Amino acid sequence: MGGLVSAGDKAPAFALPTADGSIVRLKDFAGRPVVVYFYPKDNTSGCTQQACDFRDAAPRFADIDAVVLGISPDSASSHAKFAAKFGLPFQLLVDADHEVAEKYGAWAEKSMYGRKYFGIERSTFVIDGAGRIAAAWRKVKVPGHVAEVLATLKGASPAAKPTAKAASRRSARDGAAKASGAAAKKKASRGKQGARRK
Repeated sequence: MGGLVSAGDKAPAFALPTADGSIVRLKDFAGRPVVVYFYPKDNTSGCTQQACDFRDAAPRFADIDAVVLGISPDSASSHAKFAAKFGLPFQLLVDADHEVAEKYGAWAEKSMYGRKYFGIERSTFVIDGAGRIAAAWRKVKVPGHVAEVLATLKGASPAAKPTAKAASRRSARDGAAKASGAAAKKKASRGKQGARRK
């Protein structure tokens, strides 16, 4: 069993398959903040809500060029169905033998109806651009969790600040929003003038 990693530790490396069979490695995202969240099982109520919360916040993670990765022991086919059903825009990784979960200390003894067993303890880690743990949450409660992760990311480290690419995307979006708002005001003004003439 792996030990618990905490803020300041080097993030354990991993290379895991995705739903489509490709391999994702932590080192692929060097220089960018990465959110790694371990969850127990696809299509269960809490895990579905958590995935959908990350999905709904995807544009905000993109604004700071942050990567979100979900990890569970489920199969590639299970991940594929889960992602398609809920339109998840981020990668779900297969940790079938829970080796990576153990490295992060997310594989723990649990208890249900008096029965003890080992399984995934819902856990989230923010990894900075230098590959170190910037923040860690264990025994995660789903409501409000994604907002907390975002708040931590935005104030965590220089690696979590918007990159030029992300800033450019946001600037373009803000410019379009301003242009749209100006057009709406102009249209409203014309409408008022026409009403006065009548």
